[in-house]
Amino acid sequence: MLEELLIFTRGGLILWTCKELGNALKGSPIDTLIRSCLLEERSGAASYNYDAPGAAYTLKWAFHNKLGLVFVAVYQRILHLLYVDELLAMVKHEFSEIYDPKRMNYNDFNETFRQLRKEAEVRAEELKKSKQLVKPVNDGKKLGQVKKGGSEGGNKKKSEANDGGDGDSGKSYKLENGHSNGNHVNIEGSRTGFTNDKENASCNFGAFNVSKLQKLRSKGGKKTDTVVNKGSKMDPKKKITKKNRVWDDSPQESKLDFTDPLEENGNENIEVVATDHGESMMDKEEIISSDSESEAEEVGKESKPDTKKKGWFSSIFQSIAGKANLEKSDLEPALKALKDRLMTKNVAEEIAEKLCESVAASLEGKKLASFTRISSTVQAAMEEALVRILTPRRSIDILRDVHAAKEQRKPYVVVFVGVNGVGKSTNLAKVAYWLLQHKISVMMAACDTFRSGAVEQLRTHARRLQIPIFEKGYEKDPAIVAKEAIQEATHSGSDVVLVDTAGRMQDNEPLMRALSKLIYLNNPDLVLFVGEALVGNDAVDQLSKFNQKLADLSTSPNPRLIDGILLTKFDTIDDKVGAALSMVYVSGAPVMFVGCGQSYTDLKKLNVKSIVKTLLK
Repeated sequence: MLEELLIFTRGGLILWTCKELGNALKGSPIDTLIRSCLLEERSGAASYNYDAPGAAYTLKWAFHNKLGLVFVAVYQRILHLLYVDELLAMVKHEFSEIYDPKRMNYNDFNETFRQLRKEAEVRAEELKKSKQLVKPVNDGKKLGQVKKGGSEGGNKKKSEANDGGDGDSGKSYKLENGHSNGNHVNIEGSRTGFTNDKENASCNFGAFNVSKLQKLRSKGGKKTDTVVNKGSKMDPKKKITKKNRVWDDSPQESKLDFTDPLEENGNENIEVVATDHGESMMDKEEIISSDSESEAEEVGKESKPDTKKKGWFSSIFQSIAGKANLEKSDLEPALKALKDRLMTKNVAEEIAEKLCESVAASLEGKKLASFTRISSTVQAAMEEALVRILTPRRSIDILRDVHAAKEQRKPYVVVFVGVNGVGKSTNLAKVAYWLLQHKISVMMAACDTFRSGAVEQLRTHARRLQIPIFEKGYEKDPAIVAKEAIQEATHSGSDVVLVDTAGRMQDNEPLMRALSKLIYLNNPDLVLFVGEALVGNDAVDQLSKFNQKLADLSTSPNPRLIDGILLTKFDTIDDKVGAALSMVYVSGAPVMFVGCGQSYTDLKKLNVKSIVKTLLK
């Protein structure tokens, strides 16, 4: 049974809802659909599933882009109603005929909807009955055919067996004779010579030449003797050292080991660099040049397929007069070119396809304005969609949150998570340096007790930046280490605790369980996923599985998921910036930091306009 059918504008104004359908909905499925699907450019999907306490709903929708209307149907997921798509199409058609932007009351549509629903239900029942009637007939025919074929096949096999019995016995007799005589005998005379040659050749290959084998052995013995003699001549006391290569007439370098020297007590002499690097790139505004020439060229390239298909005069006439309504077939060439372009910029294929489907759903049925091309309309719609996706939906001002936590006299806790080798420790140090620039006291927590050298690496950064570090060594429970670090920061008055965790693959369940325990036990203010800008399709897998594992392995009814993304190695990708879009689209979390170098200042904010321009360039 249909639970709810709602008609509202794209601005959020509810025009009509059916009051005769079922009970009140549990939870807020329509609000969740708008927030998680329609606003996130996932409207190209066929349906949306919503789970509420005590209920599970499926939502389907349809758009009238010309009038800016949205039609949403809600029903219980267990029912699998077949008539919902047809009912939405019929309601869309009938309501669009009576729609007036100035009108607010549509109570007279109740009777129309009742008739449409009955008609859709009757058609669904007829379709169901026809399928039930057709299936047994086809099965009976197939069974009859199989039986007939089986009986005929059995008779044929019997006759063949009877007819071919003598032939088989004759063949076996000939083969037996052939083997006893030493030659392989066949019925065809031309094959006998070939098989005999083959067998002779195989015999020759299989035989060993004893004299050759003895010669090889004697040669091998001589070689081993000579090696032993050479080894005995060498002086074991002398240590062979490789000499440095000298290029041209340049003087030799006396020092090749540039690691920091050790003091007498074993500590390294690490110079303090906290004040040498200057201002962090996080506090600098990025200037973007507004060049529209490249975009115009791309638009011209995309419009070529349309001109080939429709001709020069028709394309000019269409651009002047405008097209009545855009259809899906009109949008397909431009969307295909746009999808290929996004994939070349390292956007995951699945996400590029979903984005194009969403743009097609938002443009289908709209009227094309005069003096505009389809390709430029599609590109403008895609640009709006990308800006909407990449723009954070909540505040990502960490400094404000740190000061708010400081007023409550508790440290602001940030946990860095991610796969192996993406640069968690290095970028943690960059974030620490940026916070120090804003006069915020920072403490590092070395909770990577799994990887060898992880604690020493973090200790080196702490000494360079002159900030405290809390460590307990290796093979300890990282959740307990993080808890003790937060307690220590509370006592010492540190404003921020940056928790470093071990790198782990998304399918490593023991390590993911340990990470889930760390987050559940300490309840950090921010969980940052550190990911590489170099990845393409793997970004989708990493983020979705990280979120899934954190949700599945958590003992809390409301598990904490990833709150933000730190994108590393951004300086190595040129214009392949698609990983940022893939990660944000999959998780819904904003990109809060971008690592773009190897020094402490190489950390900046994500410039949404720059990313969108690069993706569509």
